[in-house]
Amino acid sequence: MADLRFHDRTGPYSLAQIASASECVLADSAQGEVMITDAAPLATAGAGDLSFLDNPKYKDAFTVTKAGAVIASAAMVPFAPKGCAVLVSEQPYRSYALAATLLYPWPVAAVISPQAHIDESAQIGEGCIIEPGAFIGRGVVIGKGCWIGANATLTHCMLGERVRIHTGARIGQDGFGFAMGPKGHVPVPQLGRVIIGDFASIGANTCVDRGAGPDTVIGMGCVIDNLVQIAHNVQLGRGCVIAAQVGISGSTVVGDFVVMGGQVGIAGHLRVGMGARIAAQSGVTKDVPAREEWVGFPAAPRRAYWKAQARLKKLLSNDGSEG
Repeated sequence: MADLRFHDRTGPYSLAQIASASECVLADSAQGEVMITDAAPLATAGAGDLSFLDNPKYKDAFTVTKAGAVIASAAMVPFAPKGCAVLVSEQPYRSYALAATLLYPWPVAAVISPQAHIDESAQIGEGCIIEPGAFIGRGVVIGKGCWIGANATLTHCMLGERVRIHTGARIGQDGFGFAMGPKGHVPVPQLGRVIIGDFASIGANTCVDRGAGPDTVIGMGCVIDNLVQIAHNVQLGRGCVIAAQVGISGSTVVGDFVVMGGQVGIAGHLRVGMGARIAAQSGVTKDVPAREEWVGFPAAPRRAYWKAQARLKKLLSNDGSEG
């Protein structure tokens, strides 16, 4: 149960309404009028609460839950305790996210804090929320329904609709470009922009540099975690998921639906193919083909990397260098 000092709850809602909103089907349609007030974990949920089961590891907790309803796969229906309604979903976690958003929706009222600093030439769409201390610079365009967190900085950028910029993010600052030489390093003017597609989310204290000439592009629906660095001219395709502390060097092109684990490092001017997955702490030094899983440093295809590690361990063991 969420602390209502920090969250605004709507409802209650019937199970029929929740099923519709969360892409579920009730295992027993006769339970459609049961009312749900809140969401809670399986172990602590009560009769008026909704919970979910996505990981079979928690099956035992499901069989004894006191929740009024649980979102789960069809295979779990026979294990539901008496009195617990089951909303059947092929993707229980996704359905729970939709249901929880129904109960605890994102703020939609247009609010601009009197403490926000917004240039007169900036364009801000309807229904946006600008939290205290945010800076929005000259010429910035913000689409409808965006949320700009406290102390975020936006310059030289154009946002689509329903974009979320979390607290302290820096969007559109100079890219790291210098003409180096013995007479001193001359900064190269960064004349591009940052273009962020609809429904993208940029995490707290993440930095997205504007392009040097071409734009830096964050595709529609990308989800970027906290403390990520995206350099100038980088292009992310649609629906990429970038975990915390990733660094993507300049002019790298990342295809649609790529996933990068925490602390991944990508060298500059590379291409990462559509649907590729990069394991946490990997260092990518060459192009990654589409739909491959890479791991390690220097990063390589998963099977090849672990095979090489096994051979190295065996070699060290054979020469007595390792026990």
